[in-house]
Amino acid sequence: MGTRYGFTTTVTGDFEQVVDRVTQALKNESFGVLTTIDAAATLKAKLGVDMPRYLILGACNPGFAHRALQADPDIGLLLPCNVVVRDAGGGRVVVGFMDPLPVLGLVDAPQVQELGAQVRDALQRVCEALQA
Repeated sequence: MGTRYGFTTTVTGDFEQVVDRVTQALKNESFGVLTTIDAAATLKAKLGVDMPRYLILGACNPGFAHRALQADPDIGLLLPCNVVVRDAGGGRVVVGFMDPLPVLGLVDAPQVQELGAQVRDALQRVCEALQA
C-alpha cells in the first residue's frame, strides 16, 4: 500500500520492538538513522494534543547521499529519506517509507533520477524484510 509519495507495510507487534526491527533492517541496507522526531510527544508538549505513538526517522545511506551531493550540492534540501513508524492500534504498527523517486524527480539530472531508483529499491527491500 502507499501513496504517490511513499509506500507502507503493517507489522504486528510491540511498537518499540518494531522500531528496533526497522532500524536494523535499514542498517542491513547501509542506512543509518540520523534523526528521530517523536511527533506524538512534540504535539503533546506544544499543543496538549494526544495521539498514538508516531516517530519520523531520518534515514540516510552515506554512499547514496555522497553521490547525490556530488551531482547537485543543493540536493541536501531533499534529504534524508523519512521513515514513519506509527501505532495503528490493536498491536498493529504501520511503517511508511518516503518514495525518493518523486522527490528526486524534481532534480533535472539523469544521474540523480537513477540514484533515486536505487534508493527506492533499497527502501523496498527494507519494507519487504519487515514483512518476513
